[in-house]
Amino acid sequence: MIFTALQVALGGAIGAACRYLTNVAMKALLGIGFPWGTLTVNIVGSFLMGALVVVLARKGGTHLTPFLMTGVLGGFTTFSAFSLDAIFLMEEGKSEIALIYIAVSVLISLAALVAGLALARGLVPLP
Repeated sequence: MIFTALQVALGGAIGAACRYLTNVAMKALLGIGFPWGTLTVNIVGSFLMGALVVVLARKGGTHLTPFLMTGVLGGFTTFSAFSLDAIFLMEEGKSEIALIYIAVSVLISLAALVAGLALARGLVPLP
């Protein structure tokens, strides 16, 4: 268990560093008027999650899942895990549940962020 947690932690550090570097690179390439870095990591992470889930399963590499998928891709973007969950629900014929999951995840996550902003702005005075 501790070895698996260490794999996830190491992978997460690598993924987070890659996310940071992607954001820096996209700002340098395309400017700061749009969140290009976040969009890029969400798309690339989702693509890699889709590819890895198949390759690891077919090549007997599921033991690498904690490091690569939970760690590296989880540190890179959790949107990839969200995307995988939604597609797996659809592939299992649970399209209604998938759409509810997508809508609830996006809407409540945005609402939670707004609530966190409001709470913190109310509790933490401006300098």
